[in-house]
Amino acid sequence: MKQQLRQVILAALQQCYVDGILSSGELPGEIQLENPKNPDHGDFATNLAMTLAKPERKAPRKIAEALVAELVKNPLCETVEIAGPGFINFRLAAKCWHDVLEQIMVQGDTFGRSEIGAGTKIQVEFVSANPTGPLHIGHGRGAVVGDAVAAVLQAAGFEVQREYYINDAGNQVTTLGRSIWLRLRELQGEEITFPEDGYQAEYINELAAKYRAERGELAGANEAEAIKACATFGIAEILEWIKADLQTFGIEFDHWYSEQQLYDRGMVDQELAKLKDKGLSFEQEDALWLRTTEHGDDKDRVLIKSDGSYTYFASDVAYHMEKFERGFDRVIDVWGADHHGYIPRMKAMLAGLGHAPEDLEVLLIQMVNLLRDGKPFIMGKRSGNFITLKEVIDEVGRDACRFYFLMRRCDSQLDFDLELAKQQSSDNPVYYVQYAHARVCSINRNAETAGVTVPTSDTVDCSCLKLPEELALIRQLARFTETIEGAAVHYEPHRVVFYLQDLAAQFHSYYNKNRVLVDDPATSRARLYLVNSVRIVLANALSLLGLSAPERM
Repeated sequence: MKQQLRQVILAALQQCYVDGILSSGELPGEIQLENPKNPDHGDFATNLAMTLAKPERKAPRKIAEALVAELVKNPLCETVEIAGPGFINFRLAAKCWHDVLEQIMVQGDTFGRSEIGAGTKIQVEFVSANPTGPLHIGHGRGAVVGDAVAAVLQAAGFEVQREYYINDAGNQVTTLGRSIWLRLRELQGEEITFPEDGYQAEYINELAAKYRAERGELAGANEAEAIKACATFGIAEILEWIKADLQTFGIEFDHWYSEQQLYDRGMVDQELAKLKDKGLSFEQEDALWLRTTEHGDDKDRVLIKSDGSYTYFASDVAYHMEKFERGFDRVIDVWGADHHGYIPRMKAMLAGLGHAPEDLEVLLIQMVNLLRDGKPFIMGKRSGNFITLKEVIDEVGRDACRFYFLMRRCDSQLDFDLELAKQQSSDNPVYYVQYAHARVCSINRNAETAGVTVPTSDTVDCSCLKLPEELALIRQLARFTETIEGAAVHYEPHRVVFYLQDLAAQFHSYYNKNRVLVDDPATSRARLYLVNSVRIVLANALSLLGLSAPERM
């Protein structure tokens, strides 16, 4: 609808130039349109007259008067009024809004999608938890955010790949192997002293017991070989847990990328050599450094230490260089908020290679505070000092878990009340939204019993839909596409959640005030047409977020 109105405004502006009423010939890059907070002010408003004041050398209201004189001629506009210093407020003809319902019914499950991405290739890397323990609720929030960002990007016409980076190299892997090995020795009857930096949760005992049951004791193996064998076994087992939890959570990755294979294929050395050839790295004090201060970092960063060992930064640099070499135009990383200090050095590295700052976007995931009836709650006996994602899913279900994780901006802390998430009442936001969909399905069943079928676009008289709340409901439906586009452009899937809550609230309010099936057949059919348009958009938005659209609740 906004695009149609922009074309109408642009045509009016050009006609003013043709008629000589306006003279600058200035054409705006994009005409700004807003939804007024007060519906009494109309459906849309533009500040175009004020932006033209300087090139036209006229008062904004004078420019607005010239534009309005042309705009009122267009049948799209029911009223066009000037407000304040030169804002132009539009109220569109009811027929325009009725046409939105036809678009929804014809397009069905594709309504809301667009092509603004124009096939731009984007990789979204998310979760990427160290395979040294089960996923916790913080990983869960990052998983849903990454998945939803990828989904809205795809819906907006971008080409998207979802990737999980497996951190299966480095000290944490050795620590995992040593922890399993020590517990295995304990199971074999040895007395051991467990180090403070070891993994001490119950799942380590489970892994040791499974290793012993499947492979027997580590008789005759030296310590290094034993630790390596236990690490390899543990990584494989934990990765299976992670994949199972993510599948239960509705998360599917297109690609799993191993850090260890990055080293095994010689990619780290190859990529670091490219940096050296470009003069982006230098040797100092027997170490290899990357020049990041030249591009905004507070200090240069070590890639290879003086003892010849690689820093974590070295593999991260190689990995991100290789991402772009795979042909992605843009890369999005979803990280825990504690990694915020890492962003400048990564952007500085890419800037040195000629990439624009926006080619790498990092979304930071803040903490989740788990509550029960408003009070802090702690679970996680199996995992030690954190709450596993599986425990939360098992208690409240996948839909509630995903919805709650998306209810706030990802960089703001989130309070997640388990008891509220299980309630079947309007106090529970996910239930409230899903119930709107189920309610329309119930209306359809009642209509079928009464012998009334959902009409098609060519058999319905939408002129019956003239109540203010009906037109307001259609206006909300019309905003779905721009909501998806905004969520995609700004990497903010919570916008879709907010939209769903607003749409559900408007629908419930309409339903509580107005009967759908009434004595007048034409009105019944029109209202049935309207509420089924609501059902389609609810289902599309829920599906986009990986949530179900139940028909009965």
